[in-house]
Amino acid sequence: MEPLSFTCPRCSTDVNARFYGPCDDCRTQLRATLRGEAREIEVAEYVPKMNVTPNAVALKDD
Repeated sequence: MEPLSFTCPRCSTDVNARFYGPCDDCRTQLRATLRGEAREIEVAEYVPKMNVTPNAVALKDD
């Protein structure tokens, strides 16, 4: 793939890159300011409602 010539949509500088988007300097700055920390999220265990049976489809009469 040939590099494209375009204007950076963020800082308006001329850029030669493979894909359209922010230039390398803007991407570095965005990563530094907007990157979040990874965290582990606890999810409650799924408990089916009492009126739901596990094999309801198999027990259904036609």
